[in-house]
Amino acid sequence: MPETESRQDLKGKAALVTGGSRGIGAAIALRLAARGADVAVTYAANATRADSVIAEIKAAGRSGLAIQADSADPRAITAAVNTAAETFGRLDILVNNAGIFPYGPPETVTMDEIDRTIGIHVKGVFIASQAALSHMGEGGRIISIGSCFAQHVPHGGVTLYAMSKSALIGFTKGLARDVGARGITVNVVDPGPTDTDMNPADGPDADHGRALTALGSYGSPDDIAAMVAHLAGPEGWYVTGASLAVDGGSNT
Repeated sequence: MPETESRQDLKGKAALVTGGSRGIGAAIALRLAARGADVAVTYAANATRADSVIAEIKAAGRSGLAIQADSADPRAITAAVNTAAETFGRLDILVNNAGIFPYGPPETVTMDEIDRTIGIHVKGVFIASQAALSHMGEGGRIISIGSCFAQHVPHGGVTLYAMSKSALIGFTKGLARDVGARGITVNVVDPGPTDTDMNPADGPDADHGRALTALGSYGSPDDIAAMVAHLAGPEGWYVTGASLAVDGGSNT
């Protein structure tokens, strides 16, 4: 678990984090649990890692649930949202975190890569949010994990990825308008270089990633989780329709 939170401002709340078995998703799930929420996570294939996250959540005294669901499968992601809400008796927080990182020149991108990337990053986010809204009341939170590449692309090879993540900005602004009167907020958090197993701070491309930031440093999954927890808590009530960079100054 992350460091013990002195606040329990999410006590009595229930959350679902897609792609919550590792990296940024796991850090978010554990941070929300540390703040008092019951947390479900989805995972695509690695049940062992998902179960490990749930074990930490339960060790902190919260309820946890791991749900196998491919975020590119509309039926699976809808079922996961409904299962989380039914298990906890409510759903207050949805974190659309599941993601992949397609990389390469646009001429080599296949139709299957396009469909899967859009399916997870765009269609899956829309469908998960649509399902979550049927369970959310006032104080509900929808938070998506985007990317610094949504607004600033300093090198090639990420056209498909950048396109898919930039779609979250329009989605966030539109949905925030649609549900604001219900007291539900919608935001997107855009990480920069973050030390995960998909993009390790000691990897072969790490020095290039650090050079793109104003701070000259990678962030940690906990840095992203801290922003998500703020938005999910009562102090985040007046932030909606926003794209918030947690990227070390990657877009400066």
